[in-house]
Amino acid sequence: MLDFTRVVAGPYATRVLADFGAEVIKIQTAKTARGAEDNATAYFAAWNRNKKSITLNMNHCSARELFCRLVAQSDVVAENFTPRVMANWGLTYDRLREYKPDLIMLSISGLGQSGPWKDYAAYGPTLQSLGGLTHLTSFPDEAPLGIGYTYADPIIGLYGAIAVLAALEHREKTGSGQYIDLSGFEAVCTLIGPALLDYSANHREAVPGGNDPAYEEAAPYGPYRCRGTDQWCVIAVTSEGQWQALCRAVGHREWSAEARFAGPAGRREHRDALDALLAAWTGERSADEAVRILQEAGVPAGVVQTAEDLARDPHLKARDFFVTLAHPQLGDSVSDTYPFRFPEGGPASWQAAPLLGQDNAYVFGELLGLAPEEIARLVEEGIIS
Repeated sequence: MLDFTRVVAGPYATRVLADFGAEVIKIQTAKTARGAEDNATAYFAAWNRNKKSITLNMNHCSARELFCRLVAQSDVVAENFTPRVMANWGLTYDRLREYKPDLIMLSISGLGQSGPWKDYAAYGPTLQSLGGLTHLTSFPDEAPLGIGYTYADPIIGLYGAIAVLAALEHREKTGSGQYIDLSGFEAVCTLIGPALLDYSANHREAVPGGNDPAYEEAAPYGPYRCRGTDQWCVIAVTSEGQWQALCRAVGHREWSAEARFAGPAGRREHRDALDALLAAWTGERSADEAVRILQEAGVPAGVVQTAEDLARDPHLKARDFFVTLAHPQLGDSVSDTYPFRFPEGGPASWQAAPLLGQDNAYVFGELLGLAPEEIARLVEEGIIS
């Protein structure tokens, strides 16, 4: 797999495939290996493990010729440029199929390969705004806030990996390759299904709800401050049985007898008063203690964990969610794995993200059969750069 992707969405798609055995060759240049694409940073290491790195200056015709020779030996080409870039290089899907008739090509872009906005550049927060996610996750009567993270990027990456697997399945059955036009904008639009369904079915306009969306009937529902500095837990009561269990767990059975808290509708209507009562109870306990008491009573609750908390989480450690990778410049680094397990086998071993161009000798020498002196000449001319 040849990988032209950069930053998060594309690199995550190709990382998923690399993690499970695909040989992914990331194409870089010394000029652009900076910022998110700097091989010596933890950010790059997080999204590019298990890949190989080569350097090709695609501004040279000779570099594009070398790329096409690699295409002839590849199953997949992935890129997440704006639509004009590959075309400007003369590397359209139709052209690349001349070298590999059953090629699969994944093109990830902000707004797709067609439409009036196709040439617009976009990042995760941009797409979250366009797709309605920023609006829905803000608070009423306040400026749009959003979720504070490029949530769109890993979602787009997962769609990309799934699309490649589907195209490989299609090729196995039919012998035909596929061109995959993946729009990040449309990927985000798939995340607001409840709001769209509520409008189409009930003609109810979706409005910012913060942590209390209008379609959510649960109560109590949300975060509650606990003892300590910036310590919180979340509680979500979605049934009458859970409500009764909560009242018993917190030692206030009388709440369940109050008419104002009768049924989900009553608790929703008087949620401010209910939240104040519950916050008084959680405020006297650590988040871990409050969650333990509630979970033992059968009430859905969880600690609001920080990144440091997650790194030390005993449950994640027990499930081997983290893996340590030895990086030649960064040293040992901890990386996440996946939320699923294969009892009869999975990835045998993982490698840290590559250094810039560390696999030039293997790719240009072994795969393309170039002699060492030819590789040296291409380096001197700035083609392998």
